[in-house]
Formats: sequence, structure tokens, C-alpha cells
Amino acid sequence: MPPKAITQNTLFYGDNLPILREHIADESVDLIYLDPPFNSSRSYNVLFKDESGHESEAQIEAFDDAWHWTEEAQHTFEALVTDAPERVGAMVNALYGFVGANQMMAYLVMMAARLVELHRVLKPTGSLYLHCDPTASHYLKIVLDTIFGPDRFVNEIIWQRTNAHNMKTKGYVRANDTLLFYSKT
Repeated sequence: MPPKAITQNTLFYGDNLPILREHIADESVDLIYLDPPFNSSRSYNVLFKDESGHESEAQIEAFDDAWHWTEEAQHTFEALVTDAPERVGAMVNALYGFVGANQMMAYLVMMAARLVELHRVLKPTGSLYLHCDPTASHYLKIVLDTIFGPDRFVNEIIWQRTNAHNMKTKGYVRANDTLLFYSKT
């Protein structure tokens, strides 16, 4: 089924998976920069300021970055194993065998489903940059190597922040993120 027609400069709001499947044609995108949730197990809020510039008590939850192995995760996992390209299904199934049904696997299943679709919409000359953090970058590289092919990995770019936001992991300050750079051909 061809994608539904969209107008130029259309902004979509919401889950990108159905949008990719319903609106974006095969091999139609030149560049993808993906800055997804990082599986940080945190809730992020939008804070408002009042007219004087002081923080207001009003705030809304922007998104919850905690993933859980739910019925939806199980369904997405099963769809990847049966409907995705064979090597992707085998890789997801193998990861499940090692990682198990937990938060990380729920996150990886969510990401794998989207990365398969992003690969589909990327032009043959296109490239993808995936922004992630050290908690999942090694798993995401395996997912991307499977979808794109390990020979399509171009580079790992380490972004070191000047402000660590007081993010400590086992006594160390975490002050960097990773960008995984892949080309389609």
C-alpha cells in the first residue's frame, strides 16, 4: 500500500512508527538524525515560567523514559521475529535469549522496529546518525550492524559535554554521549 499523501514541511506529533509506515515512502529520505529516549528510567517534564520569568508550579510530563516488558513489547518482539528481514528476526531473538524480558529488551525491541523502518525510508545515498548513551550504545550498534550491515558502519562519534548534569554512574560522572553513524550504501 503506498503511503498517504503529505504536504511539504509537514510536522508529525506522536509515535514515529505508524507515521513511518503510513506516510513515508521507501528510499525517500536523505538524512536521519535520531535522538530517541535513552532508557534512562526517568520522567521528563516541561516546566513553565510565569510572566515575571519565575518558575511556575504548572508543568506537564513530556515523556516517560522507562520501558517495561508489556504485552505491546511482546507483540512488537513477535512481529520482529516473524515479519522483519530474517537476519533482524534472528538477532532480536538471540538478544532476547541473552538479555531476557526486561526493561533493556523492551527498549531494544522498540528501537529495532523503528530502525527497520528508518532503513526502509532512507535513500541509497542516505545516512543515519543515532544519538544514544553508554547504557545501550553497544546493543544498538549490534541492532544497526544487523539492519544496515557491519560494513555500513562509518564511525562512532563521542560527544563530550562540558556540563555533566550531575549524572553519576557508579561513582563516575557520565559526561559523554555516542552518535553511531551509518550509511545505506
